[in-house]
Amino acid sequence: MRRRLIALLLAGVQALALSSIAHARDAATVPLDHLPALRGDYFAIRSQATGREYHVYVRLPEGYAQHPDRRWPVVYLLDGDSLFPLLAPTHLFLHYDEQLPEAILVGIAYGSFDPAVNARHIDFSDAAPDTPQGEAGAPAFLAFLRDELLPEAERRHRVDPRRRVLVGQSRGGYFVLWSALREPDLFWGRIASNPALSRGRAALFAPPASATTETRLVVTSGARDLDYRVRNAHDWHGYWSRRDHPWELELMVLPEGTHAASIGEAYRRAMLHLFREDVARARADGEG
Repeated sequence: MRRRLIALLLAGVQALALSSIAHARDAATVPLDHLPALRGDYFAIRSQATGREYHVYVRLPEGYAQHPDRRWPVVYLLDGDSLFPLLAPTHLFLHYDEQLPEAILVGIAYGSFDPAVNARHIDFSDAAPDTPQGEAGAPAFLAFLRDELLPEAERRHRVDPRRRVLVGQSRGGYFVLWSALREPDLFWGRIASNPALSRGRAALFAPPASATTETRLVVTSGARDLDYRVRNAHDWHGYWSRRDHPWELELMVLPEGTHAASIGEAYRRAMLHLFREDVARARADGEG
């Protein structure tokens, strides 16, 4: 009798352990299924250009499945580790309240904030005397976006490639501006939030590559950011405002904005500016 009780107890413990393992495995596979504002897709991609693996999270628009023939604007978020879970719901609320068009949001994440894994200091930096050796990875990261990530994301989902937007904050904002000079046609819209020009600054004043279409570029600057960052944003905008360039250029100052915590407001104002014709039509239809 005692042996039978022990066997039953062991069997129960084993079943509980297997159930916990299965539950943990399922949770790891579909961690966002119960968060509809973030729901869409996930895939990992190992880049041949950079040699690194990236975790790519995709939020699909409401109504995506109900409109199988429709193609959607797409927003690529640098620093997806933090910006994707913040800006994906923000975009949904902007669609509700401000009539911003729904879009596919793609967060490009490293999977950690540990500098041994998170290579933003490399991927978002160009070669310069003040860039440490081995950290000028912007050309390789741009090749990763152009040749690997964009084709894969746009193969998997119904993207309108004519309406791609790239969003970067701080050092990511530097990369947004740098890429606008190197490949202006790659993205229709760009948002550089409080761009950090602390290294490789001269590269952002080099002549831009030729472009076939005019694109839109918004720089946002928090007035409460560090003084030198505020000056850099104004200097860059002022320099290009007096010269030929392939963008429709806009500087937006956030009077109470800080360096990082104002990214939601920066996104709201910049996206409404980029998609202003769509917003105006949607509001007119709502009033009609």
